[in-house]
Amino acid sequence: MQISWDDFQNIEIRVGTIIKVEPFLEARTPAYKVWVDFGELGVKKSSAQITKLYSQKELVGKQVICVINFKPKQIANFVSEILITGFVSENDEVILVQPERKVRNGLRLA
Repeated sequence: MQISWDDFQNIEIRVGTIIKVEPFLEARTPAYKVWVDFGELGVKKSSAQITKLYSQKELVGKQVICVINFKPKQIANFVSEILITGFVSENDEVILVQPERKVRNGLRLA
Protein backbone atom coordinates (compact mmCIF):
# COMPACT_ATOMS: atom_id res chain seq x y z
CA MET A 1 0.00 0.00 0.00
CA GLN A 2 1.35 3.40 -0.94
CA ILE A 3 0.72 6.50 1.15
CA SER A 4 0.57 10.12 0.13
CA TRP A 5 2.77 12.96 1.36
CA ASP A 6 -0.22 14.16 3.41
CA ASP A 7 -0.42 10.74 5.08
CA PHE A 8 3.25 10.98 6.04
CA GLN A 9 2.80 14.56 7.29
CA ASN A 10 0.09 13.32 9.68
CA ILE A 11 2.64 11.19 11.55
CA GLU A 12 4.60 13.24 14.12
CA ILE A 13 8.02 11.58 14.15
CA ARG A 14 10.37 13.52 16.42
CA VAL A 15 13.64 13.15 18.28
CA GLY A 16 13.93 13.28 22.04
CA THR A 17 16.37 12.41 24.81
CA ILE A 18 15.63 9.71 27.37
CA ILE A 19 15.77 11.33 30.81
CA LYS A 20 14.38 8.60 33.09
CA VAL A 21 13.96 4.80 32.96
CA GLU A 22 12.26 2.48 35.44
CA PRO A 23 11.50 -1.24 35.35
CA PHE A 24 7.90 -1.94 34.32
CA LEU A 25 7.21 -4.83 36.65
CA GLU A 26 3.47 -4.96 35.89
CA ALA A 27 3.96 -5.46 32.13
CA ARG A 28 3.26 -8.92 30.69
CA THR A 29 6.42 -8.79 28.56
CA PRO A 30 9.67 -7.43 30.05
CA ALA A 31 9.67 -3.67 29.51
CA TYR A 32 10.78 -0.34 30.87
CA LYS A 33 8.83 2.80 31.69
CA VAL A 34 10.68 5.49 29.75
CA TRP A 35 10.43 9.29 29.91
CA VAL A 36 11.61 11.22 26.83
CA ASP A 37 12.30 14.97 26.69
CA PHE A 38 11.11 16.62 23.46
CA GLY A 39 12.25 20.14 24.33
CA GLU A 40 9.47 22.69 23.78
CA LEU A 41 6.99 19.83 23.31
CA GLY A 42 7.60 18.61 26.84
CA VAL A 43 8.32 15.23 28.39
CA LYS A 44 6.32 12.21 27.24
CA LYS A 45 6.36 8.64 28.49
CA SER A 46 6.36 5.23 26.89
CA SER A 47 6.34 1.55 27.74
CA ALA A 48 9.24 0.06 25.79
CA GLN A 49 10.15 -3.61 25.35
CA ILE A 50 13.86 -2.88 25.01
CA THR A 51 15.21 -4.80 27.99
CA LYS A 52 17.12 -7.46 26.02
CA LEU A 53 19.80 -5.14 24.62
CA TYR A 54 19.67 -2.04 26.83
CA SER A 55 20.18 -1.47 30.54
CA GLN A 56 18.37 1.34 32.34
CA LYS A 57 21.65 3.14 32.97
CA GLU A 58 22.81 3.14 29.33
CA LEU A 59 19.45 4.41 28.06
CA VAL A 60 19.50 7.66 30.02
CA GLY A 61 20.92 10.38 27.78
CA LYS A 62 20.29 8.51 24.50
CA GLN A 63 18.43 10.31 21.75
CA VAL A 64 15.64 8.27 20.16
CA ILE A 65 13.20 8.69 17.29
CA CYS A 66 9.56 8.52 18.38
CA VAL A 67 6.03 8.77 17.03
CA ILE A 68 4.45 11.30 19.37
CA ASN A 69 0.88 11.64 18.09
CA PHE A 70 -0.52 8.19 18.86
CA LYS A 71 -3.61 8.04 21.03
CA PRO A 72 -2.42 7.30 24.62
CA LYS A 73 -2.57 3.59 25.49
CA GLN A 74 -3.20 2.14 28.95
CA ILE A 75 -0.75 -0.70 29.67
CA ALA A 76 -1.36 -2.21 33.10
CA ASN A 77 -1.12 0.78 35.50
CA PHE A 78 0.80 3.02 33.07
CA VAL A 79 -0.27 5.26 30.19
CA SER A 80 2.05 5.10 27.17
CA GLU A 81 1.92 8.33 25.14
CA ILE A 82 4.52 7.72 22.43
CA LEU A 83 6.13 4.95 20.40
CA ILE A 84 9.90 4.70 20.64
CA THR A 85 10.96 3.29 17.27
CA GLY A 86 13.27 0.38 16.71
CA PHE A 87 14.02 -2.57 14.47
CA VAL A 88 13.01 -6.01 15.72
CA SER A 89 15.64 -8.66 14.98
CA GLU A 90 14.96 -12.33 14.28
CA ASN A 91 15.68 -12.91 18.01
CA ASP A 92 12.96 -10.42 19.03
CA GLU A 93 15.62 -7.93 20.17
CA VAL A 94 14.72 -4.28 19.58
CA ILE A 95 17.50 -2.11 18.17
CA LEU A 96 16.66 1.56 18.76
CA VAL A 97 16.48 4.06 15.90
CA GLN A 98 18.73 7.02 16.69
CA PRO A 99 19.99 10.10 14.84
CA GLU A 100 23.52 9.85 13.48
CA ARG A 101 24.43 13.08 15.31
CA LYS A 102 23.01 14.88 18.32
CA VAL A 103 20.16 17.18 17.31
CA ARG A 104 17.80 19.52 19.13
CA ASN A 105 15.08 17.71 21.08
CA GLY A 106 11.70 17.95 19.38
CA LEU A 107 13.09 18.21 15.84
CA ARG A 108 10.73 16.59 13.33
CA LEU A 109 11.75 13.87 10.90
CA ALA A 110 11.45 15.13 7.32
